Amino acid sequence: MNEPQRILVADDSPDNLAILQARLTAQGYEVVTARNGEEAISATGSQYPDLILLDVMMPKLDGIEVCRRIKSDQSLPFIPIIMVTAKTGVDSVVTALDAGADEYLVKPVDHAALVARVKSMLRIKALTDTVREQKSQLIEWNEKLEQRVNSQLQQLESLSQLKRFFSPQLADAIMSGASDSPLRSHRREIVVVFLDLRGFTRFAETSEPEDVMFLLREYHREMGRIIDTFEGTLERFTGDGLMVFFNDPVPIPDPAERAVRMAVAMRDRIEELSVNWRKRGLDLAIGIGIAQGYATIGAIGFEDRVDYAAIGTVTNLAARLCGEAKGGEILTNLRTYGSFEQLVEATCIGDLELKGLAKPVTVFRITRMAD
Repeated sequence: MNEPQRILVADDSPDNLAILQARLTAQGYEVVTARNGEEAISATGSQYPDLILLDVMMPKLDGIEVCRRIKSDQSLPFIPIIMVTAKTGVDSVVTALDAGADEYLVKPVDHAALVARVKSMLRIKALTDTVREQKSQLIEWNEKLEQRVNSQLQQLESLSQLKRFFSPQLADAIMSGASDSPLRSHRREIVVVFLDLRGFTRFAETSEPEDVMFLLREYHREMGRIIDTFEGTLERFTGDGLMVFFNDPVPIPDPAERAVRMAVAMRDRIEELSVNWRKRGLDLAIGIGIAQGYATIGAIGFEDRVDYAAIGTVTNLAARLCGEAKGGEILTNLRTYGSFEQLVEATCIGDLELKGLAKPVTVFRITRMAD
């Protein structure tokens, strides 16, 4: 049940206090009384009334001065004040309003006018309190929103920093705070793509370091864009060599298809870049190997430096296929070829003995994506 609204009645006449108290109590209000101006100020600071009925002519402090002090006290909330005066002149009313009064009543106080003025001022008080509470809530919400925005900006900054060292997928997985950390060692079937530039070693041996770095930046930038487009995970790059895998840390339904489409896009982009490279006397082309299989994946390294790596026969196979590929060739093994056979045009080039693998590997050369 809501508490009754509190009204302070200040008047030096006991009869007037009794009459006003009786009338207001009958309307369901809680009434607090004061017999002079000092008591009115004290009661206002201790009782926090919702409305004040203030007689103008009182001992010690008159109603005008009491009104002025209450209205100037910044520690008090808005409290409407109705001045009660026996004077009907315009000057008296203006003086009361200038002191901060919100309404006035003329003695003898008419009961209907009293009730109407009180209800009107209390409605204004309620609306003002609502606005004040909403303002306070808005300030609180803004503070919380600012904190959330700052927190999100910090997360974005952290994510941006992580993406400089890890793939976007891995950085997102780390920042999400998932219970199963992607950095923890785990086993999963992945598709691995190895690529490097044919002719790069000769170019690096005979060129200025600045020229080598310029070409590598262009090469890494263009390959990085394609890797991001197909949502591959860049495991490492060593000079002109890159290793990318699919289906980790975020599992995807079509890792082999994405891998081969990325490989073809990379080869096509290098062919476009090589037009300008040849004008500078550079004979460079890309060789790519693709393999599918299970690997152990997770963080490797030591306390101050951690890399995200995939370890297993599949990575070795992709690297050996890349090593066998001539400039412009994309090679894959039989098992991997079966995952995207309908998507590509390819030629079987036979069984190859690959270093580190016990048995010969049936190898396919991918010519292009099928129509």
